[in-house]
Amino acid sequence: MLPNNVTDPEYAKQTGDRLDNTNLIDEWLKNKKNAKYVWNKAQLDAVDEDTTEYLMGLFEPKDTRYELERNAETDPSLTEMVEKAIKILSKNPKGFYLFVEGGRIDHGHHASEAKKALYEAVEFDRAIARAGELTSERDTMSVVTADHSHVFSFGSSSPRGNPVLGLSTKIGTDKKYFTTALYGNGPGFAIDSNGTRPDININITSATGYTQQSAVPLSSETHGSEDVAIFAKGPMSHLFHGVQEQSYIAHAMAYAACIDPYTECNLEPAPEPNHAAPIQLSAGMLLLALLTFINLI
Repeated sequence: MLPNNVTDPEYAKQTGDRLDNTNLIDEWLKNKKNAKYVWNKAQLDAVDEDTTEYLMGLFEPKDTRYELERNAETDPSLTEMVEKAIKILSKNPKGFYLFVEGGRIDHGHHASEAKKALYEAVEFDRAIARAGELTSERDTMSVVTADHSHVFSFGSSSPRGNPVLGLSTKIGTDKKYFTTALYGNGPGFAIDSNGTRPDININITSATGYTQQSAVPLSSETHGSEDVAIFAKGPMSHLFHGVQEQSYIAHAMAYAACIDPYTECNLEPAPEPNHAAPIQLSAGMLLLALLTFINLI
């Protein structure tokens, strides 16, 4: 976003990477009316939703910090970013489409750091809940899904209440405990030349940077291949059911909102007194706020 001779506003020793001397942030601000650029939580909180039409937030030179490592005083949470986005977008009388990615869930899994990945998922869940409070199911369709899974599992037949990030109550054939959460492959493979696994305990496995055990050594854990779930609520949410190809999702959302290529919608006549109005595809669905929460794990 910044030329290589421009210093990052937050990190004095960090500069941009662009070699063409173009400041894309400045260019964006020039071409947008009532636009704001922010780079920390205080600036985001200070943005007036009523007078802001466009908002760009760049809070780190690269990836945002994991939720477990985030400075709550300087860096906004995913929930806070979602709230600000909805408050700005909801002013549009024609509705809006919001795409939210919990991208660091994926990063945590690739590093086989299950604690980081799971805390990211919890924050993602908070963001979805807050969005539900700021919108209504009467005119907002929310969709939550993923683009893939990971070779990540919970097992060991441990009893209810056993810590997710703890140890199995059983031991392996090598007479050693193993973690409740495991990866099929990844950097957590830890068997020495004698075929021995390390001894572990709850203090080790619950640490923030602990690398979960895995069966096959890889520098980065891989994606899984099973189908992933999709959840939806709100108008036309019944379109999301069963097993579908991934390309179906975009078509279903476009159909629900009555936008290209599905524009043959007509408004339903007003319902008779004491009769509920059916939710039908109509031109009025352009007033629908499509709130798509995509969890790219």
